[in-house]
Amino acid sequence: MNHPTLTIKTGGQWLVSKVGSQPIFCRETFTQEQRQIDEMIREFARNQILPNIDKIDKLDKDLSLAIIKQMGDLGLLGMDVPENYGGTDLDKISSTIVTEGVSTGGSPSFACTFGVQTGIGSLGIVFFGTPHQKEKYLPKLTSGEWIAAYALTEPTSGSDALSAKTNAVLSEDGKYYILNGEKQFISNGSWATVFTVLAQIDGNKFSAFIVERGTEGFEIGKEEKKMGMKGSSTASAKFTNAKVPVENLLYEPGKGATIAFNALNIGRYKLAASTIGGCKLGMELVIKYALERKQFGQAIAYFDSIKSKISDMTVRVYASDSMLYRIVGMIQDAIDDLDETDPDFYKQMGKAMERFAVEASMAKVYGSETSDFVVDHCLQIFGGYGFIEEYPMARAYRDDRINRIWEGTNEINRTIISGYMMKKVLMEEISLRDFLKDLDEYIKTYSSNDITELLGREIKALESAKRLAALLFQEALCEFGQDLKHEQQLGESLADIFTYIYTAGSVTGRSKIAVQKNGHSDMPVIIARIFCADVLLKIKLLVNRCLNRTFSESIPDRISVPVKQLEEHITLNTDTISLKQELAEYMYSQKSYPF
Repeated sequence: MNHPTLTIKTGGQWLVSKVGSQPIFCRETFTQEQRQIDEMIREFARNQILPNIDKIDKLDKDLSLAIIKQMGDLGLLGMDVPENYGGTDLDKISSTIVTEGVSTGGSPSFACTFGVQTGIGSLGIVFFGTPHQKEKYLPKLTSGEWIAAYALTEPTSGSDALSAKTNAVLSEDGKYYILNGEKQFISNGSWATVFTVLAQIDGNKFSAFIVERGTEGFEIGKEEKKMGMKGSSTASAKFTNAKVPVENLLYEPGKGATIAFNALNIGRYKLAASTIGGCKLGMELVIKYALERKQFGQAIAYFDSIKSKISDMTVRVYASDSMLYRIVGMIQDAIDDLDETDPDFYKQMGKAMERFAVEASMAKVYGSETSDFVVDHCLQIFGGYGFIEEYPMARAYRDDRINRIWEGTNEINRTIISGYMMKKVLMEEISLRDFLKDLDEYIKTYSSNDITELLGREIKALESAKRLAALLFQEALCEFGQDLKHEQQLGESLADIFTYIYTAGSVTGRSKIAVQKNGHSDMPVIIARIFCADVLLKIKLLVNRCLNRTFSESIPDRISVPVKQLEEHITLNTDTISLKQELAEYMYSQKSYPF
């Protein structure tokens, strides 16, 4: 890594750490090699994916698999695979860059095919496979000769994956597991050669198996007719006394959840990467359209309401990008601490990444909702043309909708964020008590006068927002205890507060680095000022909602007084309208997303 070693080695600790106390990784700190990878994958996407999006969307299997094979030849399918099994074993930042770059090709369908191939379809084998399993499957998966899929969801178990009913029983001769059951919504399902299948051994040990196409008793269903993602394969599967060799059990009996969740953690932050790439392409298209489309005697770009939309999209994408690479930098830093010679290195890597499950879920939620925000605004700016299939936004709108559902619904991921944060507090990985012990003194001595630091007012306000969130979280835990996990609406609001704070810290940190490197004048600062002003207002609303639930009758003075004082601290009197006008004009001068 090219940044100083971090002291934060587990997720969530940023909540009780001073803003800016830790170096952050961001796009501006990419190594030269990472920049070259970024340029290479974007060029590949422009040349090989973008010209073919219409054909891909017609479910042209041969074309999609040919592009996959090209990527295999370039080493792009083995980013997370050890070199001795045919992979390139890139750092997690570089593999995230590739995922983002693929989506700039304008085909979410192909990005899905690629994402399953390099993510959930193969990572279980990478992390938990035996040497024999890795030797047999990984070289052909990384070359693109074989296609991977992941079978978890069932007709009666979606979000509640651990209640899966597909059963596995050891045969009398001990040579096979006999599988019976059904799976659905399998991405790459009709095209796949190798499936990672989750099933219950003896009905109560949730486990993972490698199942090959052509296995006796294993039947692939027909292609699903979907609202969007029409160019990706999605199918069901049925197991009828399917005989899976015992050597195809992944890891150990009962370890299916470990395998599934490790794959999903990577899948979540890589989904965020994929949405970011798509957003940047969408912004390039919509800026070009807005500058060309004239109404009432001028380009619609120069109407104030359009400027607002362009700037709002820019801020959201910048924020999503900032938080994503900060997260991946933290994950890579934790991986760098591991012993690569350890035979269990990849299992240890999975454990290291699991420590950042909170952040992976935040990236997924914020990234997918940013993408929803951007595609909706883009379609609105295109107007009636946006609703016509001949133009790009109709397909983008349809394709985008699934992002808030797969890799765990956003509701589930918000539950993960608040639930894991609760667990970390209860296990004292995060000490709210220590963080809040000097709260009275902090409030008494607080001053926003004479701030000279770049983005000093925003950073000062974020410090208060952290204390406000910590105080609120502590009171909710005192009131509900472990039953807080059942307070879903409260938990979702807490999750949003945590996400906003983390993202704001990411934006301010990145913006300061960007200005130091002088790449975009003061635009990163303008973005940070807009984002912080807007997001801190949202935090105030969420805090009041949470307090009213935690103290259903009346909020005691011991809480209401410091809350009111802290809320005053986080109120920034920022003229965001003027800043958004300035930012939009800059975006028009660039004619694309330049950050």
